[in-house]
Amino acid sequence: MAHRNEVMALLDSWLAPEKFQDYSPNGLQVEGKAEINTLITGVTASQALLAAAVELKADMVLVHHGYFWKGEDQRVVGIKRNRLKTLLTHEINLVSYHLPLDDHPLYGNNRSLARVLGIDSPEPLKGLVWRGEFAQALTPQALSERISGCLQRPPLHIEGGPDLIKKVAWCTGGAQGFIDIAADAGLDAYISGEISEPTTHTARERGIHYFAAGHHATERYGVRALGEALAKELGLAHRFIECDNPA
Repeated sequence: MAHRNEVMALLDSWLAPEKFQDYSPNGLQVEGKAEINTLITGVTASQALLAAAVELKADMVLVHHGYFWKGEDQRVVGIKRNRLKTLLTHEINLVSYHLPLDDHPLYGNNRSLARVLGIDSPEPLKGLVWRGEFAQALTPQALSERISGCLQRPPLHIEGGPDLIKKVAWCTGGAQGFIDIAADAGLDAYISGEISEPTTHTARERGIHYFAAGHHATERYGVRALGEALAKELGLAHRFIECDNPA
């Protein structure tokens, strides 16, 4: 058991949200009960994740995609009303870290994706983009198969680079616009979650392979790693809930 204030102080010390200008508030978004025994983690605070938290009698839900995004409708109606009602009725704390979780050197989405895909020497390249390399060069087909096997989701591959891929850059989620950073660095391939119409042309014209591996699929590992570390540090029960999302 841990007090909510203790949990939040530890998370904020690890993730340093004050260093980021983000699109939603980081940290505690909805206040619930003070004493925390059971922690649930997931990618997005969807109604399905909240239902699982209620069933498991969770005291806190920790996610990457929370609520109150800049530019969204501020009215508490429809989906927002239903989600908030679930949290408040069952006194469940909702905690969310967006960009701070993407970038964390130990538990972040980028660091975690490198571990899952077997990318050696991962390090920040520029902004939120990371770089690393494979121990042995892979053909584009072999890398596509590795991504598919590791993430349980076949990626969309845009061919544009060399016959073998050794040096790679990546950024999880909706980071397709950062492909030029990887191309500028002279790397063989760039991996992100989503693809946009211009990404295809950029990859082909700049001579770099591009893999769209799924927004959800690339971001399921950071929050899980963070939850496991938090539970171990504070003696909490923890469970990661996978709410499948093909996007």
